Amino acid sequence: MSVVTTAVTDAVVAGKKNSPLAQRIKRDPIAWIGKPLVWAVCLAPLAWLAWLAPTGGLGANPIEFINRHLGDWGLRILLVSLAVTPLRIVTGWKQAVRFRRLIGLFAFFYVVLHVTNYVVVDHFFNWREIFQDIIKRWYITVGMVGLLSLTSLAITSTKGWIKRIGGRNWNRLHKLVYVAGVAGCIHFIMMRKGFQIEPLVYAGIFALLMSARLIEFLRRRFFA
Repeated sequence: MSVVTTAVTDAVVAGKKNSPLAQRIKRDPIAWIGKPLVWAVCLAPLAWLAWLAPTGGLGANPIEFINRHLGDWGLRILLVSLAVTPLRIVTGWKQAVRFRRLIGLFAFFYVVLHVTNYVVVDHFFNWREIFQDIIKRWYITVGMVGLLSLTSLAITSTKGWIKRIGGRNWNRLHKLVYVAGVAGCIHFIMMRKGFQIEPLVYAGIFALLMSARLIEFLRRRFFA
């Protein structure tokens, strides 16, 4: 009887391994496992915010807490997207670039939520006051530069746009991600008044990621 049970179990397991879904996962694990995992990880900060809201975990100033939470995660995810290429350079894992677009779009998503909270909740569509803020407060001016850069990248992130403007022009345009990274780090440093370690850590990480790209560029240019 145990022999029959084992045979049946093996047949079921073999059937699952040979199922269409199993074959698809085997052929492209990044699409079926990797990218859903990226979705889950990138949405976790938003889920955590939704958990804190009804439990009184947003502190004495919920609007400021939400705004900083969304902005912090926008910058963090942007830095992760910028880390994809150095990861490929260091490890040789070429498939890593398949995550770059998705992670970059999540960075844009959080930055848009960050700005939306500022416009809708903090200022309630008071465009005159918002415009004055952009003009008078340099950290907001710099932040808007980052937003415009990311907006350009998000709009042109599809394959259709690559065909429209050409691969070379598309690559040039998407170097705006570096502008967004610089703007994000400067915005964070300027927003935190006085000397604080956290914004400098983010700026240092950005500098390291740019250094890795520069070293690879010089290697290919002069030593390849």
